[in-house]
Amino acid sequence: MRAKNRRVLTKQKGFTLIEATVVLFIIGLLMLLILPNLTQQRDKAQQTHAKAMVATVQTQVDLYVNDHPEKKQVTMADLAKENYLTKEQLEKVKALKIVIAGHEAKI
Repeated sequence: MRAKNRRVLTKQKGFTLIEATVVLFIIGLLMLLILPNLTQQRDKAQQTHAKAMVATVQTQVDLYVNDHPEKKQVTMADLAKENYLTKEQLEKVKALKIVIAGHEAKI
């Protein structure tokens, strides 16, 4: 009879609410530390990509001018028509708003 009246302590499986809250708080703090750095890295990568596309367009402009010295003004349409730039490159150039002024490519 005594066994029935006694409380039997058993270890429960799982996390308590406080333990789960602490874990979520720590994860939140880590995310606050990581996210700004990721944003900066993404921005830097986009800038590098834009500079690389400007360099590509400039190279193609230079090649076009060497092949067509009579042209005073080079346009994206000229580069596309003569296949100096691929369709994918033209789409990227338009998205980045790269323009050709005279014989110089710039954003």
